[in-house]
Amino acid sequence: MTLLSLEQELRSNSYPGRGIIIGRTPDGTRAVTAYFIMGRSSNSRNRIFVEDGDGIRTQAYDPSRLEDPSLIIYAPVRVLGNKTIVTNGDQTDTIYEGMDHQMTFEQSLRTREFEPDAPNYTPRISGILHIEAGNYNYAMSILKSDQGDPSSCLRYTFAFENPQAGRGHFIHTYMQDGDPLPSFEGEPKSVAIPNDMDAFADLLWKNLNADNKVSLFVRSINIADGTTETKIINKNQ
Repeated sequence: MTLLSLEQELRSNSYPGRGIIIGRTPDGTRAVTAYFIMGRSSNSRNRIFVEDGDGIRTQAYDPSRLEDPSLIIYAPVRVLGNKTIVTNGDQTDTIYEGMDHQMTFEQSLRTREFEPDAPNYTPRISGILHIEAGNYNYAMSILKSDQGDPSSCLRYTFAFENPQAGRGHFIHTYMQDGDPLPSFEGEPKSVAIPNDMDAFADLLWKNLNADNKVSLFVRSINIADGTTETKIINKNQ
């Protein structure tokens, strides 16, 4: 599969919505994930990422302006032992609890579907990184309506075993801006992953639409010893 330019993918799309990137550095030593959120409404834009234990959560930047918290306040990243869970909603908790009870990533998500935000029916996108004994694999999932029909939920899981160095995959909620917003289509996009995490975070942040971007999280995990490096950028400071 041809490697796409993340710079071009982001620059050419004013509203991919929320996005997850997972991959491996070119030197092969580190697992990498990134998660970003965007917003068109004042409620969606009134958010920041804050660290929460080994993970992160969203928080209202100005609590006095918070309207409906149901789909915007959640923990996008949680860590369960040697597994890092990254999602665009409260299904992070569903996956964490399911896997803590010996269910698989896919089985845990069977209890969930797309978000109840008609007419968009925003897809739930999720990812999991698993590092054990020097081995690394990851999986990504999308739960979405069937062409905007809320009576039908389409469930896709993509598993990547022993991922190649310098490569990753990118999945996001919307194909582009619109009304209603069109759901992501196809497989996660194959993209290049760099070694330098600061440069990676800068590339993502600079190319997300300036009006719509809200927050960005980037983490690398040393595959040999599990140590992490995390970077958070919030538009609201």
